[in-house]
Amino acid sequence: MNFTTKIPIQKHNSQIDYSSTIVLLGSCFAESMGEKFEYFKFQNWVNPFGIIFNPVSIEQIISRIAKNEKFTDEDVFFHNELWHCFEVHSELSSPNKEEFIEILNQRLEDLKTYLATTTHVIITYGTSWVYRNKTSQKIVANCHKVSQNQFEKEILSTDEIEISITNTIQLIESINPDCQFIFTVSPVRHIKDGFIENNVSKAHLITALHQTVNNKPQTANYFPSYEIMMDELRDYRFYANDMLHPSQIAVDYIWIQFFENYVAQSQFSTMQEVCDIQKALAHKPFNPDTKQHMEFNKKIGEKIKKLESKFASIRF
Repeated sequence: MNFTTKIPIQKHNSQIDYSSTIVLLGSCFAESMGEKFEYFKFQNWVNPFGIIFNPVSIEQIISRIAKNEKFTDEDVFFHNELWHCFEVHSELSSPNKEEFIEILNQRLEDLKTYLATTTHVIITYGTSWVYRNKTSQKIVANCHKVSQNQFEKEILSTDEIEISITNTIQLIESINPDCQFIFTVSPVRHIKDGFIENNVSKAHLITALHQTVNNKPQTANYFPSYEIMMDELRDYRFYANDMLHPSQIAVDYIWIQFFENYVAQSQFSTMQEVCDIQKALAHKPFNPDTKQHMEFNKKIGEKIKKLESKFASIRF
């Protein structure tokens, strides 16, 4: 007897292994997935410009990288004792203007270098709702607590989103024509926009993504993280305390569905070895000076040395 509706997932044609390099961009769920890749010691880089929720803002960053458009004084502003940029998250904001611009431009260069050899780009979109700056008429990635009267709120149409996603793919392919794309919609509900408005927003993203993926079946794939949350995990026990974000159990469950279909099965044993070592390293002994614990540490050290000698990219 089944007590849930299972979401069918097709195995990805170009599967991830320990030689793969992965870039994850987008919402906070991209960071949740990135933490999993990091835990299992895959080569990955998550949100170098911070969390970005909407497709247009992700496209803007990728466009800068592909076209070598550096950040300048005109792209930053001073607010609440910090320098900010409407194209990136507040976590990068700085009290020093020159250092801030330098960091932004260095990340552009570093990400372009990383993208040139990346095997998989995973993008998680969070919302179709965007804020447009009234002065510049540009869509912003983050408002940085600037007064809301300086922005106009609007929802991107499915056509606008599809064009933006297609542009993002083409821009990345101009840097690296061989990389694979995995798209997903964040399972986090944005009810600050309204319950109905959140559903409309997610529907626009899903529709646009399916149209895009259907047009590029050889290089683009859709992973149904939102659908898994809404259907397989349709119970508030799978939500965090805010009842909006997936709980850790839900994140773990979605990760399992992902790696079983997108990571090469030949890598599962290595993932288990990494997991065993991670658990051992997290273990806190009651008596660390005992002979038994020293022997335990010695065995863990030997396992780490063996794994690191086998995979140059794995470091504990």
